[in-house]
Formats: sequence, C-alpha cells, structure tokens
Amino acid sequence: MAREQWGTKLGFMLAAMGSAVGLGNIWRFSFVAGNNGGGAFLLLYLGCVFLIGIPLLLTEVSIGRKAKSDVVGSYQKLAPKTPWFFTGFFGIFSAFLILSFYAVVAGWSLYYFFNYVTGNFFEAPAEAGFGAVFGGFISQGWQPLFWTALFMAMVIFIVVSGVKKGIETANKIFMPLLALLLIVLAVFSLSLDGAMEGLAFLFQPDWSAFSQPSIYVQALGQAFFSLSLGMGALLTYGSYLSDDKKLPGAAVGIGLMDTFFAVISGLVIFPAVFAFSIDPSSGPPLVFITLPTIFEQMPLGGIVGLIFFFALSLAALSSAISILEVPTAYFMRLFSWSRKKSSIIVGSIMFFFGIFVSLGFGIWSDVTPIGEKNILDSMDYIASNILLPLGGLSMALFVGWYFKKATALKAVDLKDDLMGSTWYGIVKFIVPVVILIIFVSSL
Repeated sequence: MAREQWGTKLGFMLAAMGSAVGLGNIWRFSFVAGNNGGGAFLLLYLGCVFLIGIPLLLTEVSIGRKAKSDVVGSYQKLAPKTPWFFTGFFGIFSAFLILSFYAVVAGWSLYYFFNYVTGNFFEAPAEAGFGAVFGGFISQGWQPLFWTALFMAMVIFIVVSGVKKGIETANKIFMPLLALLLIVLAVFSLSLDGAMEGLAFLFQPDWSAFSQPSIYVQALGQAFFSLSLGMGALLTYGSYLSDDKKLPGAAVGIGLMDTFFAVISGLVIFPAVFAFSIDPSSGPPLVFITLPTIFEQMPLGGIVGLIFFFALSLAALSSAISILEVPTAYFMRLFSWSRKKSSIIVGSIMFFFGIFVSLGFGIWSDVTPIGEKNILDSMDYIASNILLPLGGLSMALFVGWYFKKATALKAVDLKDDLMGSTWYGIVKFIVPVVILIIFVSSL
C-alpha cells in the first residue's frame, strides 16, 4: 500500500504547527510562566526554542522524511541491525501518557465551551463561584469522562479520515481560525485598565529568577512540550512529506509561529490577570477558574469566554491529532492494520488511561505516584521531563553521531557551509550537552 502524503507544503506546515500549537501554548504556558516569574521564563523559553527547539525540530522531521516510516520503523530502516530503534519507543510511550491526560484537560475545555454556548457561564453560578464549580466538576465520576470521551471521538474521527483528507484539511481550517481568535482576544485584553502591568510581567525579566535552577528545567520542558519535540509527532508528519519539499524554511516557520502563539496567549491572559488584580502564579486553575471569573467582570465577557474556550478546544484538537497519529502509524505498520482499526484501538486505550487521570481528581485524589504529584502531574512530569528530553537527545545523537556529516546535511537540505555547519554543530554537541545537564538536574 502506497504511503500517504501531504497535499501541499503549506498543508504540512499547518499540520506541524497544529501539532506544536495546543494546550501547551495556552493552558500550560500561562501557568508555567506565571509560576516562574513571567519575563525571565519567557526569555529562557525563547532561548530554548531557537537554540535547541528549531534545530531539533529540523532534525526530527528529516529522520521521518528520509525513512518514510513511523517513529520506530524509521530507525529500523536507517540503522538496520542496531538498537537505535528503541529510541522510537520514547515517542510511543510519551504519546500514550500525554494524550491520556491531555484529553482530560481538553474535555474540561469542551465542557466550559458548551456552558458558554448555553449561557450558563456568562455569570458565575450563585454562591458557588467558578472555583467551586470547577472543583465540583472535575471531582465527579462520569461527567468529566463524558467530555473526555467526546474529545477523543473527535480526534479519532479526524485521524481515521487520513493524512490529506483528515489531518491536513482539519489544520487548514483550525490554525488560521485559532490565530484570528487569539489576536481578537489579545486586542481586547490589552484594552483593559491595568493591562500594562501584565505586559511588564511578561516582557520585563526579574533577573533574580535566573538564579533558580528549576526555571531552566521548566523552560526546556515547555519548549519540548510546546513544539511536540522528542515524541515522534513531527517525525511521523515528516514521513508523509515528499523529497522535493525543502525543510529548513519550514522548520523555522513552524518554530516562529509556535512562539507567536505562545506569546499571543500570554497577551490574552496576563493583561487580564493584572487588570483584575489576580495572582499570575495561580497554577493550572488559572485558565479554568481565574479567567472565567475575569470574563464575568468584563463588558461582553460571556462572548469573550465563549471565543476563548472555543480557541482552547481547537488548539487541543490540533495537537491531539498529531499525538494519536504517532502510535497509530506504528501499529498500522507493525500489525498491518487499517488506519481505521489502528486509530480506534489506540484511541480507546488512551481514553482508558484517561479514566485514571480523571478519577485522580475525584475518588483517587489521594493517589500520588511521584512525591506529592497527583496522577495527571505525575504523567506530565514523566513525559515532559524524562521521555521527551530522552527522545530529543536520542534524535540529536542519531543524526549528529550515527550519520556522517554529509548524510546529515543532505537529510535536512543544507550545504556544508556556515549555516549547515552551525546546525550540525548545535545538534551534535550543544543539544546533547544542554539536554543532559538540564535532564540530570530535573531528576
């Protein structure tokens, strides 16, 4: 059976952008930046994206395009009879972990969007407030699972439809719409009284924050999570790309647009947070408790809330598609399954794991697999701070040390000049050292 391909280079870029732009840019970026001093974190995050993220993004896509296979099969094809194929399993395992908790949070977003559509959340429920509403909702048994299941059903439907008709078509709609929605929200947020404090928090670094080792770990973890690095999503997407499509421009474009979405989400959230004197380090509830409380106090706040949670759900969907595609493509090859069968089985397994995540906020809220972290935070920690960096490290070592320089440069469409040598030096020496240092410190 002929391998599927993207219809256009733009379609690939939008799909890869959709993979990169998700809850990591809006939900996760907002609370991680809030907890790590705003401007200082943003500076380090941007440094990680441009020094490590984009070179590694180019590396990951090139492996997939060269091999024209899935995250495990690519290494088996490019390095036969070697243990390199184990690298692919970092991607498979992290995909299962991430989408299992990702779908739960995305289900919360769908629930909020539905309640804004019906007008239920235009005002905070009497006496309870959004904090009690959110806490009560996520601690229930079946209701959060319904929204998680609905989200997973949407993801599976798109992936079943195929690369060109499903994933590419969906992202051609999702990404421009998401950009438009976030820009509208940012303009509105910046018009609020007190918004300038939020801008100062986001863009004026607190230099004392650089003395905290954790901020470096968080910045690298966010760059990996945000760009979908090390999981094999971009490798898998690259495998559907024809050899005549040039990679360097696409990689830089994807990195820049991902950064744009992260910054624009900060412009949506932090001016509003400071305009209403809310603590920016409110943590994960920032999006689900703090923002709805702010929306309620705004003129046309109900409409703003509806647009925001629609945008958040779109972002989650575009990323979840790429995460599901990683193991789907692997099992299609491994067991000769159809796309439909592989997508449904893999998606169902992820939903099953999602049940544990969801119940971790209810009847299993006292279950803390890692230290004091609940089930979701434990899975996020393992994926973001262990599996994704190890996956990225392995990719860098594979291209930088297993490939000869000429082979590596040819794979990424670069010449043996200053630009090519700089990329190769970053991937071969700088990326492994930086990842190792931060990885060891995070443990």
